[in-house]
Amino acid sequence: MSTSRIAYAVIGGTGLYQLPGLENIERVSVDTPYGKPSGEVVCGDFHGRRFAFLARHGENHSVAPHRVNYRANVHALHQLGAGAVIGVNAVGGIRDDMGPRVLVIPDQIIDYTHGRLSSFCDVEGAEVQHVDFTEPYTSALREALREGASRAGVTVVDGGCYGATQGPRLETRAEIARMRRDGCDLVGMTGMPEAVLARELELPYACLALVANWAAGCGDAVEISLEEIFAHLDAATAHVPKILATLP
Repeated sequence: MSTSRIAYAVIGGTGLYQLPGLENIERVSVDTPYGKPSGEVVCGDFHGRRFAFLARHGENHSVAPHRVNYRANVHALHQLGAGAVIGVNAVGGIRDDMGPRVLVIPDQIIDYTHGRLSSFCDVEGAEVQHVDFTEPYTSALREALREGASRAGVTVVDGGCYGATQGPRLETRAEIARMRRDGCDLVGMTGMPEAVLARELELPYACLALVANWAAGCGDAVEISLEEIFAHLDAATAHVPKILATLP
């Protein structure tokens, strides 16, 4: 593999299984102390910098949210020397200004998941870390994404609370109503433990959330259509390379 420093690693969610525009590609199989990641890490040149890309669910979308080996994914990017990690996540919109096709850079998260291996401390003999998670996303990386979107002419919503649920099923109307009362603006299935694992490794991390649908009971939809979800995701995903191309 090239010894060039990887400036950014991108973890692609539903609908983003490769990074368009990546050149001089090398596919790297990484073994980690926590097992295999979701697939090979694809490294290449992207607008003058070295990028790495990993499909969170596998390139064929074969790994469900609750079965993702988040520890292996994050540690693999750390092993490759990534300078920062950007998680691209498909989400449902709860807040009125976060409807389908909107891009959001959240600043907070609430974790509703259960049973996931959520720390590198979860191995015998490991030193227990009590990391500060007051601000779950790295402010400088969030700012870079905001400025990048502005330069690319892409509208994004700055800030918002991501509620991470277990999946793979979608949520009930009552669950979304509860999450709204809790202060959640978005709902997704993969935001945690990815964010906290990056924090344990002192890896700068931010989320670029793509709204694929209104969450249950929000907006005008009576029922959530998977066909509409993927149409909205396709439209939102098209903006991601534009933003990444302008990062410093």
